[in-house]
Amino acid sequence: MCLALPVKVHSINTDADTAVVSLEGVKKEISLALVEDVEIGDYVLVHVGFALNKVSPEEAEKTLALMAEAGLIGANDADAVA
Repeated sequence: MCLALPVKVHSINTDADTAVVSLEGVKKEISLALVEDVEIGDYVLVHVGFALNKVSPEEAEKTLALMAEAGLIGANDADAVA
């Protein structure tokens, strides 16, 4: 079973094709090699350090709300999307 998490892009390094994203206050550098046209403020689904695709803020909000309801993340992160 795989789990991809929606995260917000905070910065992009175009030379390395990477981005810094965060969830629950944890920042992580991820690869953007598999997606195109990602900009700061976009939401991407991340699995094992790779952005798989972009998602809308609405879809990210719904997913994070479900994860918060299940107790997998804090409720504040689900509220912070929009």
